Amino acid sequence: MVKRLGIIGYPIGHSISPVFQQAALDDSELDALYTSWEIAPEDLEKFINDIRDPDVIGINVTVPHKESVLRLLDDIDDWALRAGAVNTIVNRDGRLVGYNTDGIGFLRGLRHNQDFNLNGKTILIIGAGGSARGVVLALSGESVGHIIIANRTLARAQVLVSLALELGISAQAVSLDWQELALAGVQANLIVNCTSIGMAHTPEEKLSPLMLQQIPPTCLVYDLVYNPLETQLLREAARAGADTMNGIKMLVYQGAASFELWFERQAPVQIMLSAADAAIK
Repeated sequence: MVKRLGIIGYPIGHSISPVFQQAALDDSELDALYTSWEIAPEDLEKFINDIRDPDVIGINVTVPHKESVLRLLDDIDDWALRAGAVNTIVNRDGRLVGYNTDGIGFLRGLRHNQDFNLNGKTILIIGAGGSARGVVLALSGESVGHIIIANRTLARAQVLVSLALELGISAQAVSLDWQELALAGVQANLIVNCTSIGMAHTPEEKLSPLMLQQIPPTCLVYDLVYNPLETQLLREAARAGADTMNGIKMLVYQGAASFELWFERQAPVQIMLSAADAAIK
């Protein structure tokens, strides 16, 4: 019997996970099919119950389900519990276990081809959802100097600041007000966009959370959006003279970590990276 895996989200048309995950399965000679499912929030509970079937190995989870899926699982890894978000589910004989590989993907992606030292650095994180929580958790293992969380809803940013403080990281919250963001941007050595602003196939595809006047030329701008490869934020950053990095490597590395959870074997990362690059170009 062919085993099944996949990714759920709403919408899901932007995802290239099926391309590079299937490439990994084929390269590893695993008899499994990875697909995508567009699941509306009201259909989430039924879908999660259905993936307890023995032919389903597990799934990836993307927006808007990363947080709401927690209540539907049998077990949650400590890291995912602290992140308050799940992006990987493993089916263990009908018991569903949730994990979060966003933090692993973030750090591995950052270090793939960037000689960037996080020690003592000030980091501006835009967004306060599941991805942002994963990034904050990942940074807790680094010797960062200060984190600034910017979000439309200040209360959500303050919740994430509380988590950072618990983890021993100096942190503050700001709103997406132009002046506050400009002041935060000037201080930043690294700017990370954890929102979907700029993502293809969304109403915000042509938008950017920052303009060039808010981006210092000495920083690195890391946009976790991967489709398109060059978002409006990265264009603004390039015009400001800053270094830029898109989210394709984070996507692949978090997917590779998911693969390793499902199969307990090393993922063919280079195969996955090549397939992802080809899918976007």
